[in-house]
Amino acid sequence: MSWYALQHKPAQGDRALGHLQNQGICAFYPKVSVEKVHSGKRCTRSEPLFPGYIFVHLEPTDPMWAKLRSTRGVLKVVGFGGRPVPISDDVISHIQHSLTAVEAQGGIRPGEAVQLQEGPFEGMNAIFESYDGEARAVVLIQFMQKQQSVKVPLTAIGR
Repeated sequence: MSWYALQHKPAQGDRALGHLQNQGICAFYPKVSVEKVHSGKRCTRSEPLFPGYIFVHLEPTDPMWAKLRSTRGVLKVVGFGGRPVPISDDVISHIQHSLTAVEAQGGIRPGEAVQLQEGPFEGMNAIFESYDGEARAVVLIQFMQKQQSVKVPLTAIGR
């Protein structure tokens, strides 16, 4: 068995994945969590790692090949010279492992200890409190024997 890439129709990746899985085809549609600012509010969204592509695990002689092109949401099988091109199992395993590592790391969470790496408070330890728009964050620092809330650029925060 090998992995192969399918191109899906625009904005129909989830639909194609669902229909492939309903047919009993092993499919992989890698997604990552991305933080975006929408209407002035920060939100986390799941987006495809490879927009437009889904990976399927099939035998070259599997009769399911005939059904792939007529599956809802699927545009075509990616290939060269009219033949599908196999993708190494190592490549897909690496992608799956990398996605697991990225999800485990995640973004900065409230209450997490950080260090300020630039600006007037450079080198000070702080506690991340919240995001403030797209490019700034609110952190708590110990200053003048009191915990102070300070807004800093996201680029100034390190773990």
